[in-house]
Amino acid sequence: MREKAQTIAGLMAQMANENRLLILCALLDGPKTVGQLGEEVPNITAPALSQHLHKLKDGGLIQGEKHGQFITYSIKDSRIQALMAVLKEQYCAQ
Repeated sequence: MREKAQTIAGLMAQMANENRLLILCALLDGPKTVGQLGEEVPNITAPALSQHLHKLKDGGLIQGEKHGQFITYSIKDSRIQALMAVLKEQYCAQ
């Protein structure tokens, strides 16, 4: 049980940032490019967005798939998708 708790704590640490949560909320609607995410996440600079995407990708929460000149990002794990759907319903809905 402790191992699972450690895994969950690590996951929550990856998500413990307002911009990363907003990125994950935006990705619930489907895969998006950096440009699309930049339009959907308010008040974030391109370098900050890139840094947060890198952290989410390194943490295993999202994946990037190259399509020509663009990388499309999506939520990697269906469990993260389900968790984010609950969080979005409760906290991210406009």
